[in-house]
Amino acid sequence: MLRKADTLKGYKLHSLDGEIGEVTEFYFDDRYWTVRYLVANTVKWLPGRPVLISPYALGAVNKEERTISVDLTEKQVKESPPFDSDMPVSLQFEKAYHDYYGWPLYWTGTDSWGSHPYLVRDREQGKQFGGSEETWDHNLRSTKKVSGYFIQATDGEIGHVDDFMIDDESWGIRYLVIETRNWWPGKHVLISPKWIERVSWGESKVFINLSLEAIKHSPEYFAESTPTRDYEAELHKHYKRQGYWIGELGGKQQFY
Repeated sequence: MLRKADTLKGYKLHSLDGEIGEVTEFYFDDRYWTVRYLVANTVKWLPGRPVLISPYALGAVNKEERTISVDLTEKQVKESPPFDSDMPVSLQFEKAYHDYYGWPLYWTGTDSWGSHPYLVRDREQGKQFGGSEETWDHNLRSTKKVSGYFIQATDGEIGHVDDFMIDDESWGIRYLVIETRNWWPGKHVLISPKWIERVSWGESKVFINLSLEAIKHSPEYFAESTPTRDYEAELHKHYKRQGYWIGELGGKQQFY
């Protein structure tokens, strides 16, 4: 199911033997636009120490109870490599983190989850896809910091990033929620990361290969709703793009 990052903030995290905190933000990579960690505020349990939780450990998301199950014990989380929220997530930390939990390295291989295109939570099964020597450079970005980035179409600016639409099965970012109030009042639109041409992290700007006219006439997204598959199909048809649910080829753009 698709869920907005902002909506997931504050969800309680339930480990195998107790509550360990609540969601504050997400880190995603800038190649596949996939969530690699959620940041847990553990102030009531581990004062002064936020922790990162990988999707490898995440289970069911319960909208009614506003909870996410975590397949880890409190002891495992407490003894995990310490994370400094004031510093970028380093490769050294990530290697130590994945080694501690025994999870495959997502940046080693040719797919969005290492040597496999889908998230494999079973450790033993996951090992079957590990061992590739091919790696790709990855940089992690914060949903909190990227919110507010300006959106540049092929022929002008249209607004800014307001939120992120996350698939809670794959933990891929399916859409950026764009607020266009500076261009035309009150309208939100969804833009897939696959339609992004480039991101200028220094300028805090996202460049997309779509025209203002195409975006203006795209199906409107209502901020309080969850996109249905019919809505998504209409959106992709409007832009003449193939839906991600039909097939994902290593994060490359796909066209009709």
